[in-house]
Amino acid sequence: MKVLYCTSEAAPFASTGGLAEVAGSLPQALRLRLIGCRVVMPLYEDIPQELRDNMKFVTSLSVPVAWRRQYCGVFQTHVGGVIFYLIDNQYYFKRRGLYGHYDDAERFAFFSRAVIEMLPSLEFKPDVIHCNDWQTALVPVYFSIFYAGNDWYKGIKTILTIHNIQYQGKYGMELVEDVLGIPQSDTPLLEYGNCVNLLKGGIECANRVTTVSPTYAKEILDPWFAYGLEGILQERKWKIAGILNGIDRNVYNPETDEFLYANYTAEDLGGKAQNKLELQKRLGLEEDADLPMVGMVTRMVAQKGLDLVEKVLDRLMRETGAQFVILGSGDWDYENYFKEAQSRYPGRLCACFGYIPELSHKIYAASDIFLMPSKSEPCGLAQMIALRYGTVPVVRETGGLKDSIRDSGDGEGNGFTFQSYNSGDLYGAVDRALKGYENKEGWNILVRRAMGCDYGWGRSANEYIRLYRDLIKNG
Repeated sequence: MKVLYCTSEAAPFASTGGLAEVAGSLPQALRLRLIGCRVVMPLYEDIPQELRDNMKFVTSLSVPVAWRRQYCGVFQTHVGGVIFYLIDNQYYFKRRGLYGHYDDAERFAFFSRAVIEMLPSLEFKPDVIHCNDWQTALVPVYFSIFYAGNDWYKGIKTILTIHNIQYQGKYGMELVEDVLGIPQSDTPLLEYGNCVNLLKGGIECANRVTTVSPTYAKEILDPWFAYGLEGILQERKWKIAGILNGIDRNVYNPETDEFLYANYTAEDLGGKAQNKLELQKRLGLEEDADLPMVGMVTRMVAQKGLDLVEKVLDRLMRETGAQFVILGSGDWDYENYFKEAQSRYPGRLCACFGYIPELSHKIYAASDIFLMPSKSEPCGLAQMIALRYGTVPVVRETGGLKDSIRDSGDGEGNGFTFQSYNSGDLYGAVDRALKGYENKEGWNILVRRAMGCDYGWGRSANEYIRLYRDLIKNG
C-alpha cells in the first residue's frame, strides 16, 4: 500500500504547531508497519540551511494556476527513513512565515495542484492521498474535477484530516475562477455562506474525512464546535471518523531526553525532583522539591481556557502553596496578564514567552500537575506528553482530552477532569489534584500509572491503516 501524506508543515522542516508534529511522526509509524508512506510539503524560506543541504533536485514541471502556469521544482530528502518531497516556487514560498500572507489562497492552490501534477513525473502512484486542513483541502477538489477520469490517476482515493475546524480558508467568491481555477459549474463545491470555503470543498470531495480524536468527530456535528460547518458535516457524517493522534515516544522520553537536567524512569523517580529543583533555580522560584508545581505549555489564546485560569489564579496562589509556571505566546491581553501576575507573586509564579522547545521539555518533567482547561481541543498533544513525564494532567472533558485522560477518582484513571466550562469546576479539579499530591505514596502510584500510558503512534497508525484498506477495498 502506498500513501502520499500532503501537509503544509512537518517537523523538522517547518512548524507552527501540532500538525507539524503529526506530519513528522505518523508517516514514520506507517513506514514501520510496511506502508509506503511519503510526505509532500512546500519548500519554505524558513527551512534551515542544514536541512536544505541534504535535499536533491528531482524534477521540474509547469503547474496550472487558474488561467496561467507556474514553475514548480521538486526536491527530495529523507528523514527517519521517510521520503519527503518539497515543492519549490520562489514567488509563493521564498518569504518569511508559513501563513498569514495576502495571497495564501493562491499559494496553497498552487501547492495543491502541484501535488497532483508531480506524481507521473515521479513515477509514484499512491493508493491514497492523505490531506490535512484547509491548506491542502483543494487536493480532493482538484482531483475530483480534473484528474479522477484520467487513466493514470484512476483508483487513487483521497482523505482529508481536520486538525482544527476553526481554520477553514474562507475567501471572497471572486477567487473561484481567476485564482483557484475552478469552473463555474463546480463552484457549488466550494461555496458556503456566500463565500469560498476551502475546507468545505475538501469535505465535499474527499472520499473520507477524519478528525484527530473520536470525541471531536462527534463534537463538530454540533454548532457550538463546528464554526458554521455543522450543516455540511451532518450531511456527510457517514464519511467522518475520529482517530486520536499520538506522540513520538522517542522524542518525549524522560529516560533519554537530553533537554532534561536529570533523566528518570517510572521505577526511579528521583530525577523528577531534581528537574524541579533546577527549574526553580533557573526561573527564580523558591527552591523546594516538596512544593507542588502546576505547569502549562500552551498557546495563549481563548480556546485554551486561559480566561478560566485568570479567574482562579489569585485564589490558587492565595489558598494553596502551589507554584505556577507557564510557557507560550499568543494574544497580547493574556501575555500582559501573566507578566503582571508574575510581578505580584515573585518566587511562586513565572511566565515565559515564546516557542522554546528545551524549556518546554523541562517544564513537562519538573511539574507535578499539568493544566489544560481548554474550551475546545481537537486532540491535544501536551496532555499525552505530560503523562509520558509523569506529570498528572488536569483537563476539561472535551475532544482529545476526554479521549485520553480519565479521572483518577475511580482509582484507575490517569488524571483529573471537569466537565463544565466554568472557573469553579476548574478550581475544584486543581484542588483535588493538590490534595492528592499531599499523599506522597498515593501520588507516586498515580505518577507511575500516568507514565505507563501508551499514546505513541502505534495504535493510531494501525487505525489509519485499517481506514486506508477499507477505503481502497470498498471505495
